[in-house]
Amino acid sequence: MAHPLSIASLPPVLDSDVSPAPAHSAPDKKQSLEQLQTIPVDTTWADREDSSTEAPVSRLGWLFKRNPSLEFLTDVQKMNMLQLDANEVKRIERRIDLLIIPALAVCYAVSSAVMTRRHSYAAIFGLQKDLHLGSSEYSWLSSLFYFGWLAWALPTNLLMQKFPMNKYLAMNIFLWGALLMAQSASCNFTQLAVLRILSGAFEATADPAFLLITATWYTRAQQPVRIGWWYCANGLGIALGGLLGYAIGHIRGALASWKYEFLIIGALCATWSIVLFIFIPDSPYSTRWFTRQERVIIMSRKQHDHHGPEHRQWNASQVLEAFIDPKTYLFFLFGFFANVPNGGTSNFGTLITKGFGFNTFQTTLMQIPYGLIIVAFILAAMYATTKMPKNTRTVLMVITNIPTIVGFAMVAWAKSKIARLIGYWITGASNATFVVGLSLVSGNVGGQTKKALASAAVFLGVATGNIVGPFLFLDSQAPVYTVGIIGCLVSRALEIVIIIILRVIFITANNRRDQIPQRQEVLAEGSQYDEDISDWKNPSFRYIA
Repeated sequence: MAHPLSIASLPPVLDSDVSPAPAHSAPDKKQSLEQLQTIPVDTTWADREDSSTEAPVSRLGWLFKRNPSLEFLTDVQKMNMLQLDANEVKRIERRIDLLIIPALAVCYAVSSAVMTRRHSYAAIFGLQKDLHLGSSEYSWLSSLFYFGWLAWALPTNLLMQKFPMNKYLAMNIFLWGALLMAQSASCNFTQLAVLRILSGAFEATADPAFLLITATWYTRAQQPVRIGWWYCANGLGIALGGLLGYAIGHIRGALASWKYEFLIIGALCATWSIVLFIFIPDSPYSTRWFTRQERVIIMSRKQHDHHGPEHRQWNASQVLEAFIDPKTYLFFLFGFFANVPNGGTSNFGTLITKGFGFNTFQTTLMQIPYGLIIVAFILAAMYATTKMPKNTRTVLMVITNIPTIVGFAMVAWAKSKIARLIGYWITGASNATFVVGLSLVSGNVGGQTKKALASAAVFLGVATGNIVGPFLFLDSQAPVYTVGIIGCLVSRALEIVIIIILRVIFITANNRRDQIPQRQEVLAEGSQYDEDISDWKNPSFRYIA
C-alpha cells in the first residue's frame, strides 16, 4: 500500500539515511537488492551532493554512459513507496515535453523526412541528366542508401548502449548533414553511390535513438502519444520539403538546382545536431536540467511499467533470449513490410505525381497535402490511443492501414487523375500505423540489451524494405509503375497479417501470466529495481496488445 504523504510535504533527511556503496568497487547485485528491501518506508530525503551515477572507472570514463548509482536507485525505491503528488508530476512532465519533444521533432523534420526525400526532389531538378545516370542506376542510388543503413543498424544499436545518447546521436546527425552536403560535389554515379551508403549508415542511428529516448523518459501509456508528436514532423517535413523544393528550384545561381537541395538541407542537419548535443539530456538520472528529487520522481512514475534500471553493460542471456524470441523476427517483418512501400514512394513519389500530368514545380507543391494528411492521420491515431479500450493498439494499427491499401488500389486502377492523386495522398495513413507500432516495440520488450536488439530488428526490417521497394518500380513502366504500386499494396496487406500475429502472441502471454500466483509476481516486482531483467523473466510484465 502506498504511503499517504505527498512528495511536496516531505521533510528533508540527512545524507546518513542512505549508506553509499564503497567507492572502490561496484556493488554486488545480491547485496544491493538486500539493501533496497530493508529501507524504512517513512525515510525521506532532500537534494544531496552525492552522484546519481556510478563513478567513472578510468580517466576516459566520461566518454561512456554510466549506470545509475546505488544511492540513486535507493532513492527511487523509497519514492516508489510514497504517493506521488499529481500536480508535481504534471509540472515535471511538461518540462520534459518542452525539453525532449521539440528537439526530436525538428530533427526529424529537417534531418529525416526532408533529407531522405532530397534524392527524389533532386531527380526532378536534373540529377539524373547531369550525372548521366542509366535506367537502373537511379533505383540503385535509392537502395544503396539503405545498404549503409542495413550494415550499420546493429552496430549502432550496440554503441548506443555504451555512449551517452545525446552526444552519440548528435555526432551521427552532424556527420549525416556533412555527407549530404558532400553529395552536391558528386560528378558521377560512383561518387554519389559511396556518399549515399555512408549517409545511410549515419541515418541508421536516428530512429532507434529517438525511440529509446522516448522509452527512457516516458511511461508505456505515454509513449504512443509522444512518439506521435515527434513523428508528426515526418509529415510536416514532407510538406516543408515541398515548399523548400519549390523555393530551391527557383534559385538561379552558379550551381545546378539539385546541388542547392543537398547543400541547404545538409547545412540545416549539421546545425541542428549542435542543438541536440546541448539540450537533449543523456538520461533522467544524469541530467542537470532537473533537481535530484525531480530526477527521482521521473524514474518513480514509471514503476508500474515493470522495466529495470538502464545499464550500459550487455547481458549475454538477453542476447540469446532476443534471438529465440519470435517477437524479434516479427518486429523485423513488421519493419520490412511497412517500408517496402516507403522505399518506393519516398524515391518515386515525385515521379509518380509528375506522371499525373503536373509540371516540375506543381509536383513539388503536390507533396504539401500529402505531408499534411500524414500529420492528420497521426494526430487521429494519437487521440484514439487515449480513448480506445486497453490492449487495442494492434486493432488501431489494422484500422489505420486500411486507407493505405485503398489508396494504392486507387493509384493502380483509378482512371481519373484526381482520384489517383487522392489515392497517393491517403497512402500516408500508414505513418500512423508505424507510430503505434513503434510504441509496441518500446513498451513490449523488457531488459536494456533485449530492447536494443528488438529495436535493431525492426529497423533492420526498415532498411531491408527500403532496399527492396525501389526495385519494384520498373523504369519501363514509368510514370505509371503498375508493378511497384501493386507490390506496395500487397506489402501493406502482409503487414496487417504480422500485426494480427503479434496481437495473438501478446494476449496469449498475458493470459498465461495471469495464472501465475501473486507471490511470484511480488518477488519479480522487487527485483526489477536492482536488476535489468527481460520481459520473459519478469512474471509481473504485461504486454500491450
